[in-house]
Amino acid sequence: MTKAINNIADKSIRVVLARPFKSIAVLGAGSWGTALAITAVHAGRRVKLWGRRQDIVDEINDTHRNTRYLGDIALPEGLVATSNLSDAVAGCDCVLLVTPSTSVREVARKLNAILAPGIPVIVCAKGVELDSGKLMTDVAGEELPGHETGVLSGPTFADETAKRLPTAVTIASTFDHREEFGDNDILAARVAVSLGTETFRPFISDDVIGVETSGAVKNVLALLCGMIQGAGFAANTRAALITRGLDEMKNLAEVLGGRRETVTGLSGIGDLMLTCSSTQSRNFSYGLQLGQGVARDRIFDGRPVVVEGIANAASVMRLAKAKGVSMPIVEAVHAIVHEGRNLAEAFSLLWTRPLEAEPRAIAIELPHPFGKEGARRLAALMT
Repeated sequence: MTKAINNIADKSIRVVLARPFKSIAVLGAGSWGTALAITAVHAGRRVKLWGRRQDIVDEINDTHRNTRYLGDIALPEGLVATSNLSDAVAGCDCVLLVTPSTSVREVARKLNAILAPGIPVIVCAKGVELDSGKLMTDVAGEELPGHETGVLSGPTFADETAKRLPTAVTIASTFDHREEFGDNDILAARVAVSLGTETFRPFISDDVIGVETSGAVKNVLALLCGMIQGAGFAANTRAALITRGLDEMKNLAEVLGGRRETVTGLSGIGDLMLTCSSTQSRNFSYGLQLGQGVARDRIFDGRPVVVEGIANAASVMRLAKAKGVSMPIVEAVHAIVHEGRNLAEAFSLLWTRPLEAEPRAIAIELPHPFGKEGARRLAALMT
């Protein structure tokens, strides 16, 4: 089933001959769901794309466009859309669940009654469920007993993926890489070879928790990076927030049972750098407009846009408190978007906290030399 080859460090590497899935159901006809459906078609899979809105489904089938989410990007003719969930999953051998995180439980519950036994589900939503504190694969797994779950995440803008620009992601499922396994024993590997093309490059991981935690937290951090740019700060501040935010991601992932190393990969620092640096990110763009003083009901010109970081700020903050993990950057975002604290006050309090050591192994804290006066001065610069 497997054979060993040697890499430049003379470590044994096993070549796994995973069998691709033939038919994939993609649930969610937004920008990312449509982009993944395009990728799957180009990878040679039979694909059905499910969407709630009949007008979007009709447009995809009639004109090979999804103008609401992907503008004038041409969709492959082999892509078929449907608004009937049963029709979407009939005959499929793998499901990509690409709904907003707040809809994962609802859709998974509906799937339980119609999905054939044993069909695996890959969650492509990023977040933590507010009430339960569960990651998205745990939510899906709870509603879909008997169906193996995994996660797909990484630094991706949907329109670039849809245009077939080079893109890399991480696909994670639970397996023990130290054990012997057959060709079809690793879900992440099967999904990787099912979606991999000349431009779409998946990496596989066994750390579902690390990958999911990274995806949930990075949206929250992107909100604050957008806010501080909108308020007039620049690259120094953003680089600091990204770096310290990455440490918060590592700490939470580790406490939940993930690995810090995973957070330094595509799903962590890769996605964080992308999301915190571009207005193509809905989270960064929302924060940018908020930092510029745009009223919340006028952001995105008043159009309804899903900004996952808003919901994630509440759910990640609640989870962090329950686990005893200090996440001051996430706490600042939560104070702004859920408690009504203004940006100047929240950011100045964050920036003038007691001085800490880096790395964390040096357990030292110093009173900030400017303290409350420093916070007052910084807030004044932002108003």
